[in-house]
Amino acid sequence: MLEPLPLDSQVLSHFALPSNSTAILAGETDPNLGASPLGHRQAGHDALSFALENWSSVQPILADASRFRSEVFSARLEALPFPKTPATSNPVTPLSTYELDTLSGSSNFSGFVDSYNPQDIYYFQLDTTSDLDLSLTNLATDADLYLAQDTNQNGAIETDEIIASSIEGDTTSEAIALTGLEAGDYAVIVEQYSGGTSYSLNLNADAAGNTLFEARDLGLLIGTSSYRDFVGNSDPQDFYRFSLEDTSNLNLSLSELENDADLFLFQDLNDNGLMDDAEVLASSLASDSQPEIINFGSLAAGTYSVLIDQYIGDTNYNFSLTASPLVQTVWGSLEADTFTVIPGASRMVFSGNGNLEFGTGEYDLLDLSHLLSTDVTFNLATTTGGGLLYDPGNGDRLFDALTLGDGREILFESIDSIAFADTTFDLSVTPNDPLFNEQWNLHMMGVHNAWRFTTGSEEVLVGVQDSGLGVDADGFLHPDLRTTTIFSDNYNDDSTDLSHGTAVQSIIAANANNGIGMSGINWNSSVINIDVLGGETGDYSLAEATAAMIAEAARQGQRLVINMSLGGGGLEPDFEALVANHQEDVLFVIASGNGDQNSLLYPAQLAARYNNVIAVGASWGAEDMYGNSQTPGTRISYPDFWGSNYGEGLTLMGPSEVIATGATPADAGTNFGYETQFNGTSAATPNVAGVASLVWSVNSELTATQVREILSTTAYDLGDPGYDEEYGDGFVNADAAVRRAIALA
Repeated sequence: MLEPLPLDSQVLSHFALPSNSTAILAGETDPNLGASPLGHRQAGHDALSFALENWSSVQPILADASRFRSEVFSARLEALPFPKTPATSNPVTPLSTYELDTLSGSSNFSGFVDSYNPQDIYYFQLDTTSDLDLSLTNLATDADLYLAQDTNQNGAIETDEIIASSIEGDTTSEAIALTGLEAGDYAVIVEQYSGGTSYSLNLNADAAGNTLFEARDLGLLIGTSSYRDFVGNSDPQDFYRFSLEDTSNLNLSLSELENDADLFLFQDLNDNGLMDDAEVLASSLASDSQPEIINFGSLAAGTYSVLIDQYIGDTNYNFSLTASPLVQTVWGSLEADTFTVIPGASRMVFSGNGNLEFGTGEYDLLDLSHLLSTDVTFNLATTTGGGLLYDPGNGDRLFDALTLGDGREILFESIDSIAFADTTFDLSVTPNDPLFNEQWNLHMMGVHNAWRFTTGSEEVLVGVQDSGLGVDADGFLHPDLRTTTIFSDNYNDDSTDLSHGTAVQSIIAANANNGIGMSGINWNSSVINIDVLGGETGDYSLAEATAAMIAEAARQGQRLVINMSLGGGGLEPDFEALVANHQEDVLFVIASGNGDQNSLLYPAQLAARYNNVIAVGASWGAEDMYGNSQTPGTRISYPDFWGSNYGEGLTLMGPSEVIATGATPADAGTNFGYETQFNGTSAATPNVAGVASLVWSVNSELTATQVREILSTTAYDLGDPGYDEEYGDGFVNADAAVRRAIALA
């Protein structure tokens, strides 16, 4: 179908070509001759300005437009295409589309619409939720104003995508005002209604709140952030809110002003939503369009507000905030990390978080090799004094401290070694057991750091409810197990294969620093073992074993940590009653199960109901049992083999596939040795129980629920930030937990 374009000699040199259409422009210099093509263009998917190729040939014809013909093949398109044409604030061609990029503050445009160019479309983006004001003024004839959004992302504006409109009559100005418009891509359409008219278009996007209650929340301020906006007669005040995590030097600047605006920093201490005079911390009141600057040193951690206040006239602005923490905190990984002095920081806080590479000679290192050891003042933490209490965000704990010659301070924990130019200080405890360097599980939990403060105490009793212990032909237990309280008719492991109970107990309480075998986590606390698995004659129920252990702890005036690397039986009301009635003095550490499923086994499920129960999941170290590399801390999951259970109630993660003592039945009794891949949540659970016994050893005044809370709040976060049902509160951190317990003593 042919649709002739109406022509006007004043606009003939440029016209808009709709999408997917072809224009043929021809001039007739002699009525007796055929059309002579002067230009030809096939449109793509974008609106185009069509410039004549043979402009010099057309100029004489412009005087007589009746002799000039242009035709369009294809019907008129109703959808308006999204453009790629850059916009100017003062368009000089009859292009109908303008792209403004991100809109912030106030922008002014002028244009012209008539029957030949009936629509001007301005495309823009909002990068954050904003209030939007649009105005169309200085009209000579009637024109309308529309706001639209391409919600179906098809690249065109359709009728049902019009968000708002203003269709006043005659030459009345048009206006649209919307609040809380979400971030996204939008289009403003100026449409001719009758005749032709020039116009002035103002677009004002205001992302800052107009009251303190509506303040734009910038969240935690880290480094430098910048924002563009507008204040003026229609919007005289902009409010912002931000927070500081640490004491910081703060710089605020207000620049690129066109008129006078002022800058205020304040803190709404009385929460009345107003900036009271007494709450103003600093202000900048430069005249005219000079920049406003506030520098505030040593601003304490907290929440603060900023007011940008119009003084005279309208102005866009660029608002910049820079926070330089006086305290710089650096958290290490579960592997070896190096820390050093941070330029500009008056206090540095370093946490090694455990180091599974310790046994290979890779250390969590504080590198001060540019200093002599005599250049610093030491204040190392002990249980009886020294160190500094500091809250890194989850409660006070005791940090080691160094003061540099210039007065700056370094607080640190879980650091294996400090390197100076003249010497090196080793801070970790290294027992002489030959397998210790292979016990990456202890290093990953930071047990070798926690041993600086405690290796266990007689104020704690460790109970192991399991399969019993392997016994050789002479009636002896594994030689690398510490002395254990047993019952004469209930301790021999009758398993036909590996003694599960022997392996479990060794992780907690193998003889340490005796030059033999492996190192247990707890070197000193009493241990009691009761056989509850297998169903043999003399085996105890969970309730019977728990009652016996509670009685033994009460007899000796001890706190009791019970390890239960078991699960899957039915409900035991008598056992659960003991759990409920001993939330002060008994901590239960229970395996979550090995089904690789979103459900904990019983009794680990009790962790969701009682705060003196810890349900433990299993994590890999640097590799799995097949030698495949893994991210340390990742939940163990082998398809079609085993995996650590997860779900509601999961509390902490511990390492699995670790070294443990082995006791294997043989014709002549039992063979003793060592397992290198003791696995399952059965192996992870005694790792956590052993750490719990150290926490209680360093502060026996704590309750069982407090010990669980300490272990949870100091854990190394895994998975989603904070608690999640796949990793609980994270991977157990022995050194941080013990330091927290000391701080509470």
